Amino acid sequence: MAAARGCPPAGSGDRALAELLLEFSRAQYRAKDGGGAAAKVERIERRCLELFGRDYRYSVISNAHGEVCAHYPRHIVLLERDPGRDPFESNVQVGKLQDLINRSKMARCRGRFVCPVILYKGKHICRSATLAGWGELYGRTGYNYIFSGGSDDAWADAEDISEEDSALRNADSQLFDKVRGHDIKLLRYLSVRYICDLMVENKKVKFGLNVTSSEKVDKAQRYADFTLLSIPYPGCEFFKEYKDRDYTAEGLIFNWKQDYVDAPLSIPVSLTQSLNIDWSEYQSWDLVQQTQNYLKLLISIINSDDDSGLLVHCISGWDRTPLFISLLRLSLWADGLIHASLEPSEILYLTVAYDWFLFGHMLADRLSKGEEIFFFCFNFLKHITSEEFSAVKSQRRKSLPPGFTLEEICMLKQRDRGSTTSLSSDFSLGMESSPGAAGSFTYEAVELMPAGAQAQAAWRKSCASSPQAVLWSRAQQSEDRLPSTGMVEVKSSSSSSSTHSDNFLRIGSSPLEVPRSR
Repeated sequence: MAAARGCPPAGSGDRALAELLLEFSRAQYRAKDGGGAAAKVERIERRCLELFGRDYRYSVISNAHGEVCAHYPRHIVLLERDPGRDPFESNVQVGKLQDLINRSKMARCRGRFVCPVILYKGKHICRSATLAGWGELYGRTGYNYIFSGGSDDAWADAEDISEEDSALRNADSQLFDKVRGHDIKLLRYLSVRYICDLMVENKKVKFGLNVTSSEKVDKAQRYADFTLLSIPYPGCEFFKEYKDRDYTAEGLIFNWKQDYVDAPLSIPVSLTQSLNIDWSEYQSWDLVQQTQNYLKLLISIINSDDDSGLLVHCISGWDRTPLFISLLRLSLWADGLIHASLEPSEILYLTVAYDWFLFGHMLADRLSKGEEIFFFCFNFLKHITSEEFSAVKSQRRKSLPPGFTLEEICMLKQRDRGSTTSLSSDFSLGMESSPGAAGSFTYEAVELMPAGAQAQAAWRKSCASSPQAVLWSRAQQSEDRLPSTGMVEVKSSSSSSSTHSDNFLRIGSSPLEVPRSR
């Protein structure tokens, strides 16, 4: 697909995408905000509804003034059916769903409740934030709990009530029972069975205090009936290192030795047997391998024979979560399984606008800090063009011509879609297979520990020397222990941190440049 150079023509899909990126880079989306940009945002919202409507019958949950959630779209789309292609239909009723949302939204951080965003084979793929801690819950019920702005991992001030007060702890438990009970009812109504937690922590800690929680460490085991997957993935601040390495993800390895990292990888054995991946090596994977393998896992889950839905979340649900939701949407579209009538520029517009912008990703803040997870998402597409990432093995992947960069997203030249089974005609990116993504792993619960100087040296040879690039493990406290029966569980081995090195190989793509208005 040829890329037009210079300013896209007025009225084209490329121009719309350029305007979207310009607005996206201006400020974080807030549903209640008006002002001079309101008309632009309304155009973006209308465009998303029009693109959803090309292939789906849908209902809308109104969030006109942010009363449901401040950083969710003003028009929250409930996809019901693809009448032209998909024989499966959602059984969810919008009125019942809205009632459950209103009851459950306090259960999750910043009110970012479980929200269905992709419909595939009648299954809802959902997104949310992690579970709220007791400090936030009390704040939302009258203790004037104040959030900070900032990053995915920036949280509120300290708790001001002692947990040692038994009366308060009893009230605490009752409040958790109530709000998490509503959260569980919402999950069940959406037929969600699988919960994929991307947090590298069991609980988010700030100033020595737990300010969020997660399903995997719920002390009352309220989420025991769900299939919980702990698949720790670096937060947005790690992508500063990606930018500093000239946008090169190959060889960039997260430092699992940092003190706050205490969530081991934990996946039920039943979900790993069809994947040729050595999960015990996850701490030695670079950013490409880790993202590839997690995406393979998610595709395998949603492609299973059961009719169960999937929830993906991180902490706030606006950095790592949209990364994987966007990759899933693009991957399923490339297979012709969802949004089948959309052109390449249209599916790009939809995922940038809906999955990133309207769900509150803070692009302006991330760009100012160099935390370019948004750029990584689209630059990563070149690594998932092979058959192993396809949900339909008989089809080939859509790909982009070698050398395609993210700046060109806003300058895509529209052209006729090719065959729905010949996927090389639309989108391209030459496939670069990453070594070490597969292996021969016996799928049993494993605790990965250091194996002497030789193993340590071999491991160090494969790792980058940045402060987020080493291997780690912490013994879990009994109250936070993850279920281990039938699980692939891998822990790391230390709690110290490494030193930073600036000796990076400077190759890779050029950065995202938001188009300027003319």
